[in-house]
Amino acid sequence: MSDSPVLHLAKDLISRPSVTPEDAGCQQMMADFLARLGFTIEPMVFHDTTNLWARRGTTGPLFCFAGHTDVVPTGPQEKWKFPPFTPTEHEGMLYGRGAADMKGSLAAMLVAVERFVSANPDHEGSIAFLITSDEEGPFINGTPKVVETLEARNEKITWCLVGEPSSTHTVGDMVKNGRRGSITGDLLVKGIQGHVAYPHLGRNPVHQAAPALAELSATVWDNGNAFFPPTSFQIANIAAGTGASNVIPGELKVQFNFRFSTELTDEAIKQQVHAILDKHGLEYELVWTLSGHPFLTPAGKLVEATVEAIREVSGLTPELSTSGGTSDGRFIARTGAEVLELGPINATIHKLDECVKIADLEALAEMYERLLGKLLGRS
Repeated sequence: MSDSPVLHLAKDLISRPSVTPEDAGCQQMMADFLARLGFTIEPMVFHDTTNLWARRGTTGPLFCFAGHTDVVPTGPQEKWKFPPFTPTEHEGMLYGRGAADMKGSLAAMLVAVERFVSANPDHEGSIAFLITSDEEGPFINGTPKVVETLEARNEKITWCLVGEPSSTHTVGDMVKNGRRGSITGDLLVKGIQGHVAYPHLGRNPVHQAAPALAELSATVWDNGNAFFPPTSFQIANIAAGTGASNVIPGELKVQFNFRFSTELTDEAIKQQVHAILDKHGLEYELVWTLSGHPFLTPAGKLVEATVEAIREVSGLTPELSTSGGTSDGRFIARTGAEVLELGPINATIHKLDECVKIADLEALAEMYERLLGKLLGRS
């Protein structure tokens, strides 16, 4: 396997310590590789974030590989089996930070495109890469800004394949054809601080807020649909008090999150939450942070071609799922593009000893190549 192009590229990428928002030269390596294949290279740097837009062809339809070169911090490096930025082969696995999320996928994409272009130099339409170093971070100056730039010049993506680690037990067993939306509320409930022995002189915001929080927790926001589970409300953090047992707190801070389906909008959630808080007579401030709208890619050309490619390589019929957290696919989907996520097994992502099966990277490269053939190959 040591002479495998996919393995070689994956090792090169993993060896670069590109912790968000650092890119550590990953995108330049990818740009050099793609330039040799006839791609036009367009770096897009916004503040602290490095992005790459690379395109081969000028006509539609436009197929885009999307992904990120940044990785999460390693945690205590001494607890890793192998140094996290020293890619290591061991018993058929490739170890290193980013091996599964998602430098292995990037390597597979590069090899797939190289093979496809070599066999189809005059392919239909265009191929592009949208790569950011800000996916694991605040997602402000990465994919959203690139998409904004593309939209401003009416450069439309038809189909997008994001290389996020979507698989669960076997590579290709699950494809993400959508994601739930995510919105966080930071709630400050105001009371009046006082002595617990004189409750009539204070106003306890914990006592006041408890019924409202109970109602929010018990509310059925929707019933989901064929692709999404019901919307969930979860309290993530809650704090009040001075630490003393004889003081009524003057304020209560609650942070909560909604993961919501296409049955709801963020505006509908906001309206219902405010209605419940107002009904309970709370004096409060509430700040909302929208991380992403839900999106769904239903049956269509991209789904059909991806399922066929996976079947041909692995014999599996993948499950279409919208489970998990958010991804940069949510920003691309809002342009009208069909978006799917297909990548390696996600069991070790963000963990110590992150790793990926080397054979899975080879399989991914073949799946990606076949997908290109089905969408852009000339019959």
